[in-house]
Amino acid sequence: MSALCPAHGRVVQALSAPQQDQSFCAACGGHIAGHLLCPLLLWLVSFYADPDDVHLHLGFTSIKKANGSSARYALHFLLQSGITYGIMILTGVEHMHKYCLVVALGYLSFCQITRVYVFDYGMYSADFTGPMMVITQKITSVAFEIHDGMARKEDQLNQGQKLLAIRRMPSLLEYFSYNCNFMGILAGPTCSYNDYIAFIEGTPYRHRDLENKGKVNGKSRLNDPSPNTEVIRKLATCFISLLVFLSVCKVCPVERNVDDDFIATTPFYAQVVYLYLSMLTTRPKYYFVWTLADAINNAAGFGFNGYDSNGLPQWDLISNLRIMNIELATSFKVFLDNWNIQTAHWLKRVCYERCPYNPTAATFLLSAMWHGAYPGYYLTFLTGIVITLAARAVRHNVRPYFMGSPTLKFVYDVITWAATQIAICYTVIPFVLLSVGPSLKFYRSWYFCIHIGCILLAIVLPVKPRHLRLKEQQPAIQPSLESTDSNSNQKQKAT
Repeated sequence: MSALCPAHGRVVQALSAPQQDQSFCAACGGHIAGHLLCPLLLWLVSFYADPDDVHLHLGFTSIKKANGSSARYALHFLLQSGITYGIMILTGVEHMHKYCLVVALGYLSFCQITRVYVFDYGMYSADFTGPMMVITQKITSVAFEIHDGMARKEDQLNQGQKLLAIRRMPSLLEYFSYNCNFMGILAGPTCSYNDYIAFIEGTPYRHRDLENKGKVNGKSRLNDPSPNTEVIRKLATCFISLLVFLSVCKVCPVERNVDDDFIATTPFYAQVVYLYLSMLTTRPKYYFVWTLADAINNAAGFGFNGYDSNGLPQWDLISNLRIMNIELATSFKVFLDNWNIQTAHWLKRVCYERCPYNPTAATFLLSAMWHGAYPGYYLTFLTGIVITLAARAVRHNVRPYFMGSPTLKFVYDVITWAATQIAICYTVIPFVLLSVGPSLKFYRSWYFCIHIGCILLAIVLPVKPRHLRLKEQQPAIQPSLESTDSNSNQKQKAT
């Protein structure tokens, strides 16, 4: 008798997975073989199945045993999604985005607090609140995008909001399918609702602006390219990342940064170097997880983002990181823009673009609440606020003096690279240590020097408020729009 994946039923039965394979997939609660083959089978089914059938399969098979353990964990996914869908229907499009944000984030926070402080403090693993973090992003994204598409006027939206705006209320089946599909139930990445629906309906990326992307040598290319090369590349990246992590994670433990003997006997410059190396060894596990999640979606045909200027296919629509940009980042912003990209996009769309006062602080606070209940998370993001403001001030006031020659720019890049990497490590170490005591012990051993320096820089160096910078950008944009309109009018007259 064939072994069945409890989540993916007949699909795995048709492939006759080996009965003796008893290793379970954490994402779908079924056999690993079935889960890895599901993206391929989804691609085959998409040729014959109705979109509603695909929604049904994707949405509810993942719920069935989402964590491979007790079914009570899956009830949290259903409750969180069901309650917020009811809010969308009952409260109307004017205010539902606010209610959904409060309810979804509150439900997530309740589950995180009970897991940390009631069940098992310090259990830093892929538990049931991990998938809930991804679902929370999707719930709030859909709510804000529906609000943009059905409650706001077109001229009130920026270009990104116009692209992602949802013009009709999703059905319950579409909503659960988007929130709980097995491709992203465990580690994401989060995608926009419009991109997901376009993928299910077999028209990925075509709802997006394809100017200069879908044309090669003057010919339109609307066919979906094969993801095989990109999937193989990403799987190779996963293998290398996992190998590096398993090889070096025990060599430079992060906890040594707060060891009394290490602090007392190690010169400060050596402590700085060790901090960088120890935090560097923690990154490959994130590279592995996020790249694998991206590869799984690409293998199913999801993630195509048109063509680049050379006519090469881009499979980075839902990519969550750019490793080289992270390791070579020369500013705090560049690092954050390339780390956990889809979460950064979510924070920007839900909070930063809409918060009228102190959007930077509000965004970091929302990020801390979303990540969980450990105090170290809040120390990390509070520190991140100070460093972001200081980095912005330095870039606005100091960088122009180094742009005069390539040599000066190179010197500036080297200095800012080193400063960025140390600042990131200094900021993130409470995120790894989790607790207040060890985190404050580390900061005391450094005499809070980066905190103090960044506060002084943010105070001394002037930076114009965000709304004034946006106003200054408008005159620069307007002439370009006028010239574009005049060129198009001339072309129309010529034809």
